[in-house]
Amino acid sequence: MKMRVLQVIRQGEVGGGESHVIDLTLGLRQRDVVEPIVLAFTDGPMISLLRDAGVRCFVIATHRAFDIRVYYKIKELVVHERVDLVHAHGSRAASNMIAVCKRLDIPMLYTVHGWSFHQGQSWLAGCLRRLSEKMICSRACRVICVSQSNLQTGIEAFGLRREKCTVVENGVNLSRFNADATYPDLRSELDFKADDFVCAFICRITAQKGPLDFVEAVIQAHERNPHIRALMVGDGDMATEVHTYIKEHACEGCFVHLPFRDDVPALLAAADLFCLPSLWEGLSIAMLEAMAMRKPVVVTLTDGARDLIQDHRNALVVPPSQPSRLAEAILEASESPELCLRMGQRACALVRQRFDAARVADQVADIYASVAKA
Repeated sequence: MKMRVLQVIRQGEVGGGESHVIDLTLGLRQRDVVEPIVLAFTDGPMISLLRDAGVRCFVIATHRAFDIRVYYKIKELVVHERVDLVHAHGSRAASNMIAVCKRLDIPMLYTVHGWSFHQGQSWLAGCLRRLSEKMICSRACRVICVSQSNLQTGIEAFGLRREKCTVVENGVNLSRFNADATYPDLRSELDFKADDFVCAFICRITAQKGPLDFVEAVIQAHERNPHIRALMVGDGDMATEVHTYIKEHACEGCFVHLPFRDDVPALLAAADLFCLPSLWEGLSIAMLEAMAMRKPVVVTLTDGARDLIQDHRNALVVPPSQPSRLAEAILEASESPELCLRMGQRACALVRQRFDAARVADQVADIYASVAKA
């Protein structure tokens, strides 16, 4: 009989964690021993995509962590679906599953897609987030970190027990993100000219990703090189603020902004450079996707990135929250086609060797099996 595993994530919108759940769920369905079910706390394209693929998906609406109001709905779902194991992705999903799992005596795995504490928080907020993560990790039967540096951050921040943890690095669907495939010519569709140098920012537009740093950097770079333009794809709680900033600086012509789209490989193929000035990550899937598409990338050394990025070898590295440094990196890339070519080739080779999403599903299925035997 197949193990019924409930994959739980905060939202149904598509971001890095959600892409991970999509690939993991579809990968697990191909194995005879696991039947994945998905629960999200908001609706969105991820839910629609998985339902179209035949996956049982549920939405129980809440935007809160530790929301006691949804306890009974979650409990009813877990009982009705005869769930054997809960796999929570992210702290908000995990916090809303702890009480149900304890009450029903169902084991819970917790995958950390980037710790909820990070730079930029107040001292009090950071302390509370560390306590929250420590509590979640203590209640989980196994903690999965998506990079070695992600694990080390937890150990240093609140004494995460290494023996309770497994590192399963994020992966990419390499058949979908294939730099050698043929894609539609989106540059013409999006009104980019042949001599434009297109910088892509394809992710959720939230404070975590540094969208205003990206916008300011593009503005600065464009002032020195008018061929530099930007492609921003995604939605988020800072989208209105970003639009306002662009309008106030009268630089609408520099930017093409699109809502979420499911043709990300084609969008990446249309770009010359991928930028991700994040403040924190576990291991950015958006970064891995761009690298798989043989694109040069400019990134900050967040968790995960510091495990594989080498400055001027397979990427350009910039410090967080410094748009002027990001602008310099964009200008350097625009003036150095041979450097971009070398970085893109090395990045693609690394991702193909080490970050295949099929490997992730195999490793996670093995963890499920070990939990079932315990």
